Amino acid sequence: MNAKFSPLFQSYTLNNGVEIKNRLVVAPMTHFGSNPDGTLGENEREFISNRANDMGMFILAATLVQDGGKAFHGQPEAIHASQLASLKETADIIKAQGAKAILQLHHGGKQAVTELLNGKDKITASDDEATGTRAATVEEIHSLINAFANAADLAIQAGFDGVEIHGANNYLIQQFYSGHSNRRTDEWGGSRENRMRFPLAIVDEVLAVKAKHQANDFIVGYRFSPEEPEELGLTMEDTLALIDTLKGKALQYLHISLHEFFKKARRGADTNAFRMQLVHDRIGGKLPLIGVGSLFTAEQILEAYNTGWAEFIALGKTVMINPTIATLIKEGKENEIVTTLDPEKADQYGIKGILWDLCKNGGAWLPPLKGKDDWHPVDV
Repeated sequence: MNAKFSPLFQSYTLNNGVEIKNRLVVAPMTHFGSNPDGTLGENEREFISNRANDMGMFILAATLVQDGGKAFHGQPEAIHASQLASLKETADIIKAQGAKAILQLHHGGKQAVTELLNGKDKITASDDEATGTRAATVEEIHSLINAFANAADLAIQAGFDGVEIHGANNYLIQQFYSGHSNRRTDEWGGSRENRMRFPLAIVDEVLAVKAKHQANDFIVGYRFSPEEPEELGLTMEDTLALIDTLKGKALQYLHISLHEFFKKARRGADTNAFRMQLVHDRIGGKLPLIGVGSLFTAEQILEAYNTGWAEFIALGKTVMINPTIATLIKEGKENEIVTTLDPEKADQYGIKGILWDLCKNGGAWLPPLKGKDDWHPVDV
């Protein structure tokens, strides 16, 4: 290993005593590879089969916790006991590669796909005519909270090392916290404190499941998006208020969702300051932060880590096109890391089906295409 990259391979001990062997994390990535019933599919199995080597943690794709919230074809599920064998196999594949296996818990809310709802209504915080979504009843809200807890229970039974609560990317949990999408007037909406009630209730119930199993070594993380572009959408002020509460919970980490690591705040904080730094400063050392955002090369990963703004660096698009990127860095082969996807090399990446078809056409959330120079991250 080139000595300058050795900081990336320092271990880190979480507040529950669990040691993560290094600072590299596979970010949760949509692979469209599960079976229609939410169990482990062949395309998913291939996608995850060799991407966890020499990584500290591997966060699995957004995994549905309740019927009626599926947001994309081929989405994995953690809803029924009948899915336990599949979940165990998924966890085992990651753990056999030496990384901590983290199951991300998800519900699409208004971003659910109508044809995948199994006859259920599409529900979220408030009515949304554009997406055909209605406001959840109070009873349904409690059912959703319990669904996240049930998924965490299944994850523990399946042998996962932890779960990540998906409160980012304008999915259900963020929809409840956002003043743009949550216009309720009951105890689940209105003030910032009331809008925060839903994500915090999920955190508390997941932690209660962990306590029930006496699973102290089980990792619980929370992912969030720091801002929204809409006038009444989330601002950095909202996010910092959420962090003030989350850092007091018995979580093991926080995970920011960003398209660019070095992106400055839009509003609600100093607009000359980087979002990542603002968040890390606000956490104040109470929990480690996972940073992410268009980091492709070993040099870029190291530069991000050396800012001191994140204890862990998550990698998404670069892991898609460099399945063994951590090993390449560890073995001093960082010059072999590629930064674009070659559509002519279908067998090189372990990507099949819907995801490969999307990759060949390119997109802001996908790896840059070879020979295409107009790629740029989405500005959010």
